[in-house]
Amino acid sequence: MSAVRKVWLLTLGAFTLGLDAYVMAGLLPVLAADIGTRVSLAGQLVTVFTLAYAISAPLVAGLLSGVRPRLLILAALAVFTVGNGLTALAPSLGALLAARVVAGAGAGVYSALSTAAAAALVPEEKRGRALALVMGGMSAGTVLGVPIGVLLAEHTGWRATLWLVTALGAVALGGLAALLPQVPAGPAVPVRARLTAIADRAVAPVVAVSFLAAVASLGLYTYLAPVLAAAGGVHEVAPYLWAWGAGGVLGSVLAGPLVDRTGRVRLLAGVILLVVTAAQALLPTLAAVALPGAVVALVAWGAAGWAFQVPQQHRLLQASAQRGTVALALNNSALYLGSAVGSALGGLALAAGLTPAALPWAAAGVAALGLLVHLVAGRRSRPAPRVSTLGSYEHS
Repeated sequence: MSAVRKVWLLTLGAFTLGLDAYVMAGLLPVLAADIGTRVSLAGQLVTVFTLAYAISAPLVAGLLSGVRPRLLILAALAVFTVGNGLTALAPSLGALLAARVVAGAGAGVYSALSTAAAAALVPEEKRGRALALVMGGMSAGTVLGVPIGVLLAEHTGWRATLWLVTALGAVALGGLAALLPQVPAGPAVPVRARLTAIADRAVAPVVAVSFLAAVASLGLYTYLAPVLAAAGGVHEVAPYLWAWGAGGVLGSVLAGPLVDRTGRVRLLAGVILLVVTAAQALLPTLAAVALPGAVVALVAWGAAGWAFQVPQQHRLLQASAQRGTVALALNNSALYLGSAVGSALGGLALAAGLTPAALPWAAAGVAALGLLVHLVAGRRSRPAPRVSTLGSYEHS
């Protein structure tokens, strides 16, 4: 089996993660009505999932670095699948929160290890494409699965959607168990190196910008349904979820080849973050004036939001020799911690009386702050030696 086909196996799991991580945003109104709670409280299901994701990724990647990751990848996907089954069975908000913690923990470990494994399975000149394939799996899970999941929930209930996610997780787990080869392990990382990775001058700015980008992009997506209802009178949100997800697939597909061909990862990351800022700032106005304009903004936002992590991950693999898996795990942790913070702040803002139509402007402000940090850090940084997937130095 070719290296690229091996990466496609990992993409199967990423597809299921993408569906599960983002379908909950579309289910919030239906789920809140069913269990008798407010949308702002139901939104915390996204918060606890992403917090568990954020905590589990660097913890497992750090403690078990140096261990061949195939078994860990399979175990993480199994935990994720069980968590979704528990979510489908949960009778109350408390049980739902606990089940989402289980699912999020499995998702965080799988995401970190599968990303590193994808980079390890291909030559370095194809690394951008490999990373983009995994990110593309998550975005495809969003564009194909989320609207289908929302439509399924509207006709048969939100629990049926979670059973669909559980079944897809089981299928992905079976396929990986049968076909995924052994993956080269990264070098063992000493405890002190793990603890100090976040303070690395080459790692910390990248992770900080990923955090701010996630607060802006993923946090806002949690409340896309009430935002569109308030700004444009939209109550059938599925087509707009399709638009955001379609943009995500487009961005994921284009980002990898651009990284590999240009090598200008810092410039690409800055341009992409600028697009996120502009699209979010324009969304309320475009939704109020003409809904086709809102679709354009959603496509641009989805494309840029999903494309952004490809150059970010590539930069970390270049800059963090001998602890690339830990650096990727920290970045994934920042990504989902930012999502948790964004969804929590959005819920608090709505509970305090802020109109949902104002949330995109707040998100755009956070994205602009991330762009500022990116630009300032870029001026202070120096070119770093390129490193292979396994941690050995390769000078440009």
